[in-house]
Amino acid sequence: MKSQPAPPLPGPLQLEQALQLLAQSGRTPPAGVPGSAPWVQGLIDALVELSSRDALTGLANRRAFEMALAREADRVARSGEPALLLVLDIDHFKRVNDGHGHAAGDEVIRAVALALLDSVRPMDLVARVGGEEFAIILPNCGSAFGQTVAERVRRRIESTPVQVSHSLQVPVTASVGGAFAPQWVRCTPGLWLERADQQLYRAKAQGRNLVQLEPAAISVVSSEEKRLLFDTFPMTDHE
Repeated sequence: MKSQPAPPLPGPLQLEQALQLLAQSGRTPPAGVPGSAPWVQGLIDALVELSSRDALTGLANRRAFEMALAREADRVARSGEPALLLVLDIDHFKRVNDGHGHAAGDEVIRAVALALLDSVRPMDLVARVGGEEFAIILPNCGSAFGQTVAERVRRRIESTPVQVSHSLQVPVTASVGGAFAPQWVRCTPGLWLERADQQLYRAKAQGRNLVQLEPAAISVVSSEEKRLLFDTFPMTDHE
């Protein structure tokens, strides 16, 4: 049989496309000699960073958030240290888009993103996980401080009307829900997020621009979390 030709090696076209992606995102090319090993590694690192960021706000995107949430759930299970997950929606966001246009909606989203970053610690992860939906992972944040932190976030958004044109400011509020990771238990990130979402729904149902948190980390875990716990730490017989 006649041998098949080897596939072409990556060439200038792929590098050019990567540089275009960086330019479109407002990032500068890596330093160094183009084509050199350090330069290519810098380009790869920049693309990896770009893939984890939301294009509109620069916050962590949904993919990066889900990976961070899984890491934090695992850390809490191993260390026993507390952690709080906040989820929030911009209230009546559709009215902004319908009444003032999508450009105004984008300005509101960017303003909320900046308000969130200004409300938390550098160690906390702020992510945009949907259109007008955000999430914050707060390591080492126990129930004694959770309400204060969540209220600070809500008030910071409420106190930041957004200038969408030279003559128009749009008031912005958000509903916030939160849940604590159960300590010393290997909870699933999905169940943790589901509990936080349930609190967010409560905040919306009770009038919006509110915070609703679980009072503390849940001590009674689900059957799925129990299965994960015993699968991870099997019982052994002692002679």
